[in-house]
Amino acid sequence: MADRLDFQLLSAGLRRMGWIRFWIQVVLGAVVLGVLLFTAIGGSLTRNADRAVGLGPGISLTTLAFLVLLYSLWQGWLIVRNGRALSSEARPSRGETSRLIKRGLFADLLGLVLASVGYQALVGPLFIQAANQTQGLAVIGRGSAENLPITSLEILSVLSNTQVLFAHLIGLLFSLWLLQRIYRTP
Repeated sequence: MADRLDFQLLSAGLRRMGWIRFWIQVVLGAVVLGVLLFTAIGGSLTRNADRAVGLGPGISLTTLAFLVLLYSLWQGWLIVRNGRALSSEARPSRGETSRLIKRGLFADLLGLVLASVGYQALVGPLFIQAANQTQGLAVIGRGSAENLPITSLEILSVLSNTQVLFAHLIGLLFSLWLLQRIYRTP
């Protein structure tokens, strides 16, 4: 049977790693939200918004990955609360704690899949657009997608996807470490 010191160390580790995971994901999530809002507002204000038709699925998948990140943030907060409960007398079981961490782990895996597919959906049309550009020529025709330069809004959409991908990767790494910590035998 584990003694009180083991539970205090486990509690401190869960709280510390839970907070680090939570705040890293909050900061990256705020960047993603800001970039997605800026992309949505800036994209509707530009005159050539219809030329970025191929970016829609990628932005949608990035938004879905962001929503999964919000769920992962909630799971991170619950991990911190669980760490606090481990140092009290009414401590949760190892199974309850591992189920909580596994829910966050699966959320981060789903977010990674959505963000990865979204990344491919964003970069593919941008590559085609870059490949169709004629080197050294300015924009020739209006309304055609040929020879239109890649805009900063399009690059920002890729940046938001990269940030949400990184946030889920951080959550996944911390969840794996926490699971290893819980099942480590003293």
